[in-house]
Amino acid sequence: MRTITKSKEPRSLTEYRKEPGATYADYRHKQELRQAFVGEQRGLCCYCMGRIEPRHGSMRIEHWRSQRWYPDEELSYENLLGACSGGEKLPRGEQHCDARKGDRELKWSPADPTRQIEKRVRYGTDGAIGSNDAEFDNQLSEVLNLNLTRLKNNRKGVLDEVLRWWKREKARIRGPVPRATLLKQRNKRVAGRGHLTPYSQVAVWWIDQKVARMPA
Repeated sequence: MRTITKSKEPRSLTEYRKEPGATYADYRHKQELRQAFVGEQRGLCCYCMGRIEPRHGSMRIEHWRSQRWYPDEELSYENLLGACSGGEKLPRGEQHCDARKGDRELKWSPADPTRQIEKRVRYGTDGAIGSNDAEFDNQLSEVLNLNLTRLKNNRKGVLDEVLRWWKREKARIRGPVPRATLLKQRNKRVAGRGHLTPYSQVAVWWIDQKVARMPA
């Protein structure tokens, strides 16, 4: 999970919200929302960080605060995110992200920059995602089902790849990998404005942990 920097909302949403009796169900320009979400989320699901594309079936429009419990926020752009399809047609035990979440609540939104969501999660060597906050840790597994085996394996693949790079670099220079080299590798994974590699935040998190433990 990574922090999402919200961009300016589509003009169609701004204008529609002014109409008397405006509801999300009747908003006709949802494709504009999908395109906006894919852009600001750099092609990644707001929760699992899998790939999303701006078309119906590839992604869902997620209300972080549900329409059922927070009807006043159903057209709030800050409350809207782009999520993957989450296995919506599969049995419930195999669903994840918004498809699994439904009307349940999450403690923190990845679109709230004050929460720095990427600093509130951690990853195990097996690709498991967790949090030092007990409530949020439970929500990652039970509400979002982010420790589904397939998702764990996808994250482990990214973690294994960055570990292989680190070991090769250590062998090449015959010593510890310098901070500058680690930060250069990190920048390669976040630079630019286009799509990020799915689950790339796992490698970024690992590099950040290494750098944080290095002497100043």
